[in-house]
Amino acid sequence: MSLVKRGTVYGTLLNFRGELQALGDKVDEPPYNGPPKAPVLYIKPANTWTENGGAIVLPAGVTEVEIGATVAMVMKSAREIDGFVLMNDVSIPHENFFRPPVKYKCLDGFLGIGDRIRARNEAGDPAVFKLEVRINGELRQTVRFSQLVRPADKLLADVAEFMTLGEGDMLMLGCDAGRPRARVGDRVQISMPALGTLSNTFVAEAA
Repeated sequence: MSLVKRGTVYGTLLNFRGELQALGDKVDEPPYNGPPKAPVLYIKPANTWTENGGAIVLPAGVTEVEIGATVAMVMKSAREIDGFVLMNDVSIPHENFFRPPVKYKCLDGFLGIGDRIRARNEAGDPAVFKLEVRINGELRQTVRFSQLVRPADKLLADVAEFMTLGEGDMLMLGCDAGRPRARVGDRVQISMPALGTLSNTFVAEAA
């Protein structure tokens, strides 16, 4: 299945139980004073997109980045999922969840996007999705989507309460805690049998 139209790509924060647990008491501090009551979204604009097999550039002064292995829902219409695709939501390590994370997540090339989009009726139940993350061939993380706070259908329904998604828009299910880190020269592979493998190599910014 190929994507005819690529719309806006949205990321989702704090949608894994492990993420909330890792925050500990911080989640109850101002300004929010408790866990989020609605999905927490951000945008990965077109400047961040890197195709499968492409190189991702680390800017000067950035020694390592977090690998955010996830799956995105590809929308057919506002409430209908067309399929699923692998993503590598790269970010500079940070601890600030209370403001839009533009300077950490929206650098050029900071989103690897898989080239295999599997139709919903072929991909299976998102609740049993499991990703494996390898860096230079070594298994570094296993992401189990049974641990989502809002499973795929619930996330989509809650997002639809306050915004409309269009054809080709992509909504990530979220990234789990324990995200591995990569440096210049590392090759990162995110794989799942139904969705194939997303591979990106990290390179240094040209002098």
